[in-house]
This record gives sequence, C-alpha cells and structure tokens, in this order.
Amino acid sequence: MSLLDDDRLFPADPRTRDLSRALYAQARELPIISPHGHTQPVWFAQNEAFPNPAELFVTPDHYVCRMLFSQGVRLEDLGINRLDGSPVESDPRAIWRRFADHYYLFRGTPSQMWVDYSFEHVFGITTPLGPETADQIYDQIAECLAKPEFRPRALFDRFNIELLATTEGPLDTLEHHDTIQASDWDGRVITTYRPDAVVDPQARGFLDNLDRFGALVGEDATTWDGYLAAHRKHRAEFKKRGATATDHGHPSAQTADLSDAEVRALFDRVRQPGVSAEDAELFRAQMLTEMARMSLDDGLVMQIHPGSRRNHHAGMFDAFGPDKGFDIPGRTDYVSALRPLLQAVGLEPGLQIILFTLDETSYSRELAPLAGVYPCLKLGPPWWFFDSAEGMMRFRQLATETAGFYNTAGFNDDTRAFCSIPARHDVARRVDSAYLADLVVTGRLREGEAFELIHDLTYSLAKKAYRL
Repeated sequence: MSLLDDDRLFPADPRTRDLSRALYAQARELPIISPHGHTQPVWFAQNEAFPNPAELFVTPDHYVCRMLFSQGVRLEDLGINRLDGSPVESDPRAIWRRFADHYYLFRGTPSQMWVDYSFEHVFGITTPLGPETADQIYDQIAECLAKPEFRPRALFDRFNIELLATTEGPLDTLEHHDTIQASDWDGRVITTYRPDAVVDPQARGFLDNLDRFGALVGEDATTWDGYLAAHRKHRAEFKKRGATATDHGHPSAQTADLSDAEVRALFDRVRQPGVSAEDAELFRAQMLTEMARMSLDDGLVMQIHPGSRRNHHAGMFDAFGPDKGFDIPGRTDYVSALRPLLQAVGLEPGLQIILFTLDETSYSRELAPLAGVYPCLKLGPPWWFFDSAEGMMRFRQLATETAGFYNTAGFNDDTRAFCSIPARHDVARRVDSAYLADLVVTGRLREGEAFELIHDLTYSLAKKAYRL
C-alpha cells in the first residue's frame, strides 16, 4: 500500500503521461537547490534530534494551523504560544491527535500531498493519518526521530540537498552559520539578508531596532549616512556566511528615487513616533532602490516578495504575534510601482532582481512583460498561497508565452517545514514535466528541447539566478 499515486500530477492522456514520466525520470534524482527558505540554521549548527512529531509537522506550520483554526481548533490547543504567557497545550501527543482528528480537512490540498510524501518517503509510513492511526503513526515517527539518521544533517544529506539558504534579519549575529562553517560537516547552508525590521517604519519596535542595528555593526544608524553604512557592513557579514541574495517582504512593490535632501528629511520623519502611513510607504519604497544600488556594489541578488496583507486580524497579532496564518494576499501593481527603481538602475549591468507575487492576475499583464524586456528581472516561482500544482501550472501557462523559460528563476520551496522540502521539489518537477510534455505533444516544443528544459527548470536556472 502507498499513500501516493506514482503518476500523480501527470496528464490522463496516455501519450502525454508517458512523456511526462520520461521527463520526470530525468529530473527526480537531480540534487535539490533550495535558494530561499525559512528553516532554522540552529538545526544544522547543533544537529540535535527534532523533539517530537507535533513540533515537526504541526506547531511551526502555518499552512496547517490556519486550516485547523478555520474549522474551530484554537491555536492554544495546537501548542502555539501566546505573547502574554497564558497556558497552552504542552502535550505533543494531544496536539498530534487533534491534527489527526482533523486531517481530513486537507483532502485535495498541497499540504496533504506534502505531509503524505514526508510520511512515506522520510518515515516509511504507508497508513493514512486519522483518529484510529494517530498514536501508531506518532510512535513510528518518534522512534525514527530518536535515531542518528533522522537528525538534521543526516536528513539534509539524505534529501540530496546541494544547497539550502536560510533567511536572517538585520539584528541576527549569525552565530549558527559560524558554527556550521567551523564544523567538519560539508553540507552547504548559507544565509540571506532580510532587512525588513529596520526598513519598515511600521514594524514592531522599529526605533529600538535601529538602535540595536547600529550597536551590532558599530555605526550610528540614527543618521542617514550611518544607517546606510550599517546596511553595507552587515551585508558584507552575510556574504562571509555564504549569502548570495537579499530578501524584501514589503506590503507593496512600490519604489522611489528621491533626491538626497528629500530622503534625509524623510529619514528624520520616520524616526519620530507615530509615523504616517504615507511616509512609511515612501521610506520602504526608497529603500528598495537603495538596496538595488547596494546590490550593484556587492553583487547580492535582490528578491522582492510584495503583496501580503500581513496580520489581517489585529487581535490575533496582539495575542500570538506574526506568522500565525492571518496574512492574506492583496492586489499588487508592478508596472508603475517598480518604474522609479528601474528608471534609476534597471539597465545597469550586474543587477539581478527576482520578483514574486501573491497576485496571479499580474503574471501575464505585468510581470511577464517586465521580465521579458528588463535584463535585471527574473520571475520567482509561485509563492505561498500558490505553491501548489495548480498554481505552478497557471504560472507556466501565463508567464511562458511572454517571458519564456529563461527569464524565470527555477524553483524554491520557501518553507519552514524541513521535511517538506523534497516533497515540494517533487511537486514542481512533476508539474514541469507535465507542462513540457503537453508542449511537445501539441507541437509547440521539440522533444529534445523538453529534456534540456527539465534539467534547467529543476537545477540550472536556480543556480544561475541566485549566483550559486
């Protein structure tokens, strides 16, 4: 018995399915390049056993928690800590049983495919999760986690990961990456610079963050010149730990190119309590352009992840903090929003910007045309809510006719859930195999080109886009 169909995500038409299988056979064993994600570097630095199945599959996974919450399961009952320190469920087996009781909610979703893949391929489980099997599956996973071959470094090697990038903020001292580099383990784990905490004036603790940022790098980050110098110095420290990219999670894709006098006055305003929404947006916009200029100097690839309306429910944010499932996609303008940055530096040799979206309507209307002409722009893969088989197929269908394949950045998994990394890459490889097979069967692509493309989409494009 298997939890997974060998032909999942392949077309029903026999000829197209056979070609999909052949393409996938070439892609499935290629190493995983994971150039953007949110796994924890401490896992690989300390290489300790994962605590229990609930902390591996349930508590840290906002895909899981938001679905369960939508059906009446309290976050406290999933072990999610409250900021006020109030008691929450602390028994991992009880959390797991709640997960199992409600696992039927994930039928037909990407989460079910990722979890089932992890169960079968990582832990050898071929029994569907449900109330009757909850304890059996919990015990099997727990027994595995106690073994050395299920520690983070061993799983990294077993998953055939060639490179994994984590994401750290401007207040991070990067000591876990130092530990990894100093160890005798040869796994390649690098960092990514995400400066949002000192770039977004509406971020919680922004003014304190500026003080801490300056103290960390030895610059006065309360002056405009010192603030820019602090970013340059910290970017250099990230590069020493392997970073090849920055990441920017802004509410919009808005950019700006202000004069020196204008930006200094703006910086003074955003350092005052009660900053206006207009000034906060303008400062974020200016900082995207400033970061692009810094990328011209130090070569870091720039990723822009706009469009999430974060912390949609203020009460849940106040109770639990960020990243608890209450981030919602919103409409995003790219053509007008990116123009100031592109006018300023968009044709400069060496600049590389990878664009992501949570607004699928922008693929064919804005993003593909932009990436189809500006040499600095590449399209990132479907992200977050659209990291699914259907989302990946829509992306290929909407973007390829204008941007082609080689103005895209391959695949990245963007995950916090370590065991889902091979599952997510497997989905992408299957979807791309199916898409290419359909192009061949309908006479839009030669078969030899399809076999070259599946290698590039799976492996080469990500390495090139992220300068790995």
